[in-house]
Amino acid sequence: MKKLLSLVLTLMLLCGLYTASAEPLFTPGTYEAEAQGFGGTVKVVVTVTEDSIVDVSIVGDAETPTLGGVAVATLGEAIVKAQTPNVDAVSGATVTSTAIIAAVTEALKAAGADIDKLDAKAGKKLFTPGTYEAEAQGFGGPVTISVTVSENEITSISITGEFETPTLGGVAVATLGGAIMEARTPNVDGVSGATVTSTAIISAVTEALKAAGADIDQLDELRTDQGLEVVKEEKSLETGIVIVGAGGAGMAAAIMARQAGVDFIILEKMPYVGGNTTKATGGMNAAETHYQKEQGIEDSVELFAADTMAGGHNLNDPELVQTLAEKSAEAIDWLDTIGAELPKISFSGGASTNRIHAPADGSAVGNFLVDKFYAKLSELGVEVMLNTQATELIVEDGKIAGVKAEGPDALYTINSKAVILATGGFGANLDMIAEYRPDLRGTVTTNAPGATGDGIVMAQAVGAALVDIEQIQLHPTVEQTTSMLITESVRGDGAILVNQGGKRFTNELLTRDAVSAAELAQEGQYAYIIFDQHLRDNLKAIEKYVTNGLTVQADTIEGLAEQLNIDPATLAQTLADWNAAVAAQNDAEFGRTTGMNADLTVAPYYAIQIAPGIHHTMGGVKINTSAEVISTEGQPIPGLFAAGEVTGGVHGGNRLGGNAVADIVIFGRIAAESAMAYLAK
Repeated sequence: MKKLLSLVLTLMLLCGLYTASAEPLFTPGTYEAEAQGFGGTVKVVVTVTEDSIVDVSIVGDAETPTLGGVAVATLGEAIVKAQTPNVDAVSGATVTSTAIIAAVTEALKAAGADIDKLDAKAGKKLFTPGTYEAEAQGFGGPVTISVTVSENEITSISITGEFETPTLGGVAVATLGGAIMEARTPNVDGVSGATVTSTAIISAVTEALKAAGADIDQLDELRTDQGLEVVKEEKSLETGIVIVGAGGAGMAAAIMARQAGVDFIILEKMPYVGGNTTKATGGMNAAETHYQKEQGIEDSVELFAADTMAGGHNLNDPELVQTLAEKSAEAIDWLDTIGAELPKISFSGGASTNRIHAPADGSAVGNFLVDKFYAKLSELGVEVMLNTQATELIVEDGKIAGVKAEGPDALYTINSKAVILATGGFGANLDMIAEYRPDLRGTVTTNAPGATGDGIVMAQAVGAALVDIEQIQLHPTVEQTTSMLITESVRGDGAILVNQGGKRFTNELLTRDAVSAAELAQEGQYAYIIFDQHLRDNLKAIEKYVTNGLTVQADTIEGLAEQLNIDPATLAQTLADWNAAVAAQNDAEFGRTTGMNADLTVAPYYAIQIAPGIHHTMGGVKINTSAEVISTEGQPIPGLFAAGEVTGGVHGGNRLGGNAVADIVIFGRIAAESAMAYLAK
């Protein structure tokens, strides 16, 4: 019967009774493939004309005649009749049927077939037409999707994620729908740095498509981007300054340059702006600010500098620290001018007074500044070249002359007189971490995925000196399953740490390295951060932890203890002792003197299990107070400037909470000023 049908189809074609379509379905010929059946290898030979499958021959000698052998004997004819490999499997011979279908599919693809077109031509439906909705939990809150399909196409995808940060999860919300439609399957790459939201979107779209009757494995087989290779065009660009990296330091420099009317290009290797700045949760340290004066807080540049040197174990470069402290109030004023006010002042570990400045509502400072910076750049008409990674610094006659970079569709040579490196540290490059600190191998990291040390490597290649490169900071309060950092403001506003025995074990507001070491000395090398409803009500950053299911909650301390498998009487006594210390303003047990403005007495009570995680790389490229990169010979490299975590020297052996944000804003501005002065020479 099979051979007779093949002969009839061939005669119809020759006699003109079967008309070929304008666009051939196949490249005529005979194609072979094989796959693993239930009993052994199954081989297929498929013969096609331009528009027809005319013969499918199947050999499966190792198959049981009454099971897999039935599939071998019948599926070829079924495929020729259906004109698509996607036919029903033989009941009881699923493995062999699947192998035959896979092998025929492989052979037809070798013949140039679009299997989806074959299914459509054969009247097979990928979907039941209609609109389907689903929801999943993103990083900031629920993500809802609506998918509309025809019989064989995904015609539209609408994604709503109003709780997502625009520059992180918001990027996934804005882009993944298009990527799924283009690939014709939900199984696309997520947005790097927005893994939770990407996974939520993919999961919800998958659920909706399954409700529409889709076979996701079949969609994966039909995806349109397999085997495509992009040939990238080589392009040359000219500008005054190239800013490499659109995190906090890079965007601060870009705003300064645009406001001064200087020509520049800003590159960002990730599909969104923000870099590690998006991970900053606490605030920005600054001394003698108008906010401090208005709130009656006494502080000084000298005290800020002294705290920073002491916190960094005096490994810091004193001149860089002095610049940080002296320029901090001016930087707060500049932030005011672009609508990025930081009026809420609290205490952070290692500081002698309330110095860390945050948004009025207590939200995370990093996302707040990234949003404000990016909004200002957009207002100024600055376009960031996203998904474009600088790969090499260009040097001519001993001077920096631009960068080489790679984008999605092009390889760039960008000629410029100056380059500002604002590429961040290497906290997400675990191999580089292990190279300098083997003892930290396997430690979780809070860093954004783009923090891989690219700028440090490029600067080294042109002779830059490095400083403090082995100084890598652990943050003491990191939720280990998500690598989410629990902001220092939680402790600064009055939370305490307890161990599995239910007892405090340290002054919670010592420097980060000291608190991390104390945690690692506890049973299990972890602790719990304990706070109450009053603290939650006054610190917006906590809502993210609750929304993401990181908190344990109870109406009583004893109830909280039971959920944590802690002795209720012990934890209750610890809280009573702490509340008495707050009332007396005297922590006799551990000498804590700050973050004691409110006790923990307002139910419900909350706990988050935490442990140390890699948070900041203090070391990097050596700079001077003008943000000029210094060579291994001790001289500035003409035309090369750097700011932010790509540099070393500011923080020494330990960074105080709030100093990273000060670093990016202050030295980002200085780098822009110095680069513009260099252009004017």
